[in-house]
Amino acid sequence: MKPIQIKRVYDTPSKSDGYRILIDRIWPRGVSKEEAKLDDWNKDLAPSTELRKWFDHDPEKFDDFSNKYKKELKDQSEVLKELRQKAKDQKVTLLYGAKDTAHNQAVVLKEILEGLDASS
Repeated sequence: MKPIQIKRVYDTPSKSDGYRILIDRIWPRGVSKEEAKLDDWNKDLAPSTELRKWFDHDPEKFDDFSNKYKKELKDQSEVLKELRQKAKDQKVTLLYGAKDTAHNQAVVLKEILEGLDASS
């Protein structure tokens, strides 16, 4: 599998990003679709609105957020398999809008994608 990278959608796009997928439910403020240079925007891979509001980017809640988000993603197994398959052929960059680079859904999703059984 090629490396899966995480990056803020506000960071400058690079050709080395490979397949760029936004995993936020809400479009990030101040970024045009042209500037984002996305290959995909998958709202289904984003945390639910309720979970996002509950978490409110509070680092103290990150472990609980991570567990709850992983449970939500169990309903997205086909989409996860497709994304993991894509990562076998090319580099994938998970894009998010949060300011906190260590406590966000992309960190959790990357962990899940890298941890899926290779036969998936």
